[in-house]
Amino acid sequence: LLKVYPTMPATVIAERIGWTRSIRVLSGRVAELRPAYLPPDPAGRTSYEPGEIAQCDLWFPPIQLSVGFGQTRKPTQLPVLTMVCGYSRWLSGLLIPTRSAPDLFAGWWQLIERLGAVPRVLVWDGEGAVGRWRGRRVELTHACQEFRGTLAAKVQVCKPADPEAKGLVERLHDYLERSFLPGRVFAGPDDFNHQLGEFLARANQRQHRTLGCRPIDRLDADRQAMLTLPAVPPVTGWRVSTRLPRDHYLRLDSNDYSVHPVAIGRRVELRADLNRVQAWCDGRPVADHLRAWAKHQTITDPAHRQAADQLRRDRLTVLSPPGEVDVERRRLSDYDLVFGVGDDRPAEEAAS
Repeated sequence: LLKVYPTMPATVIAERIGWTRSIRVLSGRVAELRPAYLPPDPAGRTSYEPGEIAQCDLWFPPIQLSVGFGQTRKPTQLPVLTMVCGYSRWLSGLLIPTRSAPDLFAGWWQLIERLGAVPRVLVWDGEGAVGRWRGRRVELTHACQEFRGTLAAKVQVCKPADPEAKGLVERLHDYLERSFLPGRVFAGPDDFNHQLGEFLARANQRQHRTLGCRPIDRLDADRQAMLTLPAVPPVTGWRVSTRLPRDHYLRLDSNDYSVHPVAIGRRVELRADLNRVQAWCDGRPVADHLRAWAKHQTITDPAHRQAADQLRRDRLTVLSPPGEVDVERRRLSDYDLVFGVGDDRPAEEAAS
């Protein structure tokens, strides 16, 4: 039976041969005999060439993180951008404020810049800011096309429900949850990134079981085969050009940031990265704030408040100058003449 049907279940074989004893005895014997009748099925072994590929993804650590102003973020609001180089297994990671395109590409460029070279192929899952499969082809977003064009690299998006296509970065996420998170306490996003950076630095110097060496031992060969960093870095982060309203505040990611009131009514350019929020007017800086991770906050520079108060006082001085104003004073005889007081003529005649 196994010669004709190598995959026939043991229970069916028992029925065909009239087996009346324990099925476990027969199943054990069939398991020993079946490989002799099955064709060889060698497993494929994935290998990577130096500089060829890097896998990227977002990891959402299962923790609650304080972000200031009495607020905390849930795991779904804590995107950690991760990247693993295929040949050297070099690990990188960075917690970013949001998974929106400006923050994602700013964090992505930061990881590539730290690496010191650009992998030729960057593999992603179907992340909305990067691209997705539509029909039988991949559609990258406009922001991703601009980013990869500056890097001269290829971005490959995995098909849906295909986690094995980026198994390296998936194993990194499991490694972080088992070895990085347990027993740690984080004061905030900066502390999280600091501890994560120190942990990955040690991990990159440990013996890798699959490689038989440390990732740092392969890093130089990996980088030499990669593309060089572009002479002009890609434009990342937030860029907004608008006219400053009278309240001299600009909104970014649900937070309001003050701008120097001297720019009221003029066009200003808002620039923000993962750490700072800045505004420029006619090439001059008019705002510079640390970026807030909390939501629905108003961030005010004391110098901007003082300048606004002074401008309001100056405006009131112009519109309503202090002190007495000289005005014409009528003579009392004019009123006597009108009402006939002190005049010999009748009041009717004087009034006429």
